Amino acid sequence: MSHPSSDPSASASPESLALLKRIADALERLAPAAAPQADFQAADAFVWHAAARRLSPVPKVNRVEMGLLRGIDRVRDTLAENTQRFATGLPANNALLWGARGMGKSSLVKAVHAEINQTRSAGSRALKLIEIHREDIETLPDLMALLRADPHRFIVFCDDLSFDADDTSYKSLKAVLEGGIEGRPDNVIFYATSNRRHLLPRDMMDNERSTAINPGEAIEEKVSLSDRFGLWLGFHKCSQDEYLDMVFAYVDHLGLKGEREAIRAEALEWATTRGARSGRTAWQFIQDLAGRLGQAI
Repeated sequence: MSHPSSDPSASASPESLALLKRIADALERLAPAAAPQADFQAADAFVWHAAARRLSPVPKVNRVEMGLLRGIDRVRDTLAENTQRFATGLPANNALLWGARGMGKSSLVKAVHAEINQTRSAGSRALKLIEIHREDIETLPDLMALLRADPHRFIVFCDDLSFDADDTSYKSLKAVLEGGIEGRPDNVIFYATSNRRHLLPRDMMDNERSTAINPGEAIEEKVSLSDRFGLWLGFHKCSQDEYLDMVFAYVDHLGLKGEREAIRAEALEWATTRGARSGRTAWQFIQDLAGRLGQAI
């Protein structure tokens, strides 16, 4: 006794088969492309492109040498020690660098990364730095999934991190740092800079407190975001002496010529006209000085 074929194509007409093939091809084109694998040998620093779920290598990082970062000795040493422990496989903390604008928060992260790679032992793997933009924080779980199985160790870095009142993407950050089922991979540490210590605006916290049935519990979730960072490193406005120390560190490092008393007076006037003394202000003055002297830097 014969049995009907279990292959549906056996009884299908050529027209039906052609139609099915076109449908299959269309579905394949609609399916999202697999995320390209990152080549971590291409560079020591990468930028995360959330839309394409890919990492783009950065051949030359815009950074300042560690020795030129003045007035932040304590936080510099603390972050360097924490990062060194992480790079060698020892326990280390996520870090939030917060405080005054222009005082070298992001510069310190990049300088520490470079310093550790320059001094690592022969044969050891380079520490990788990955920048994620603030608006892409919701894709952190995807980035972590990509990094989890790789043998390298990674600093994931977000510059100028903060959240608006109607922004819920901070929950993705909380889950990745500690709260999720998988949590932060052992080979990843998260560093962020912010101008404020608690990342969320005070009026957002006050509004949550005033409208909640249990105000303490309602606000706790938001305040606890900063608690996910084991290191809170504060950056404060610098004194006049610290500002001038930054200026002359750049002058000596770059070999800029000129009468030091004249440079001092010009640097102070530059800071006064901008209403701020900071590492950023010092560097802007140095660029102006070098340009007037006709020296490339």
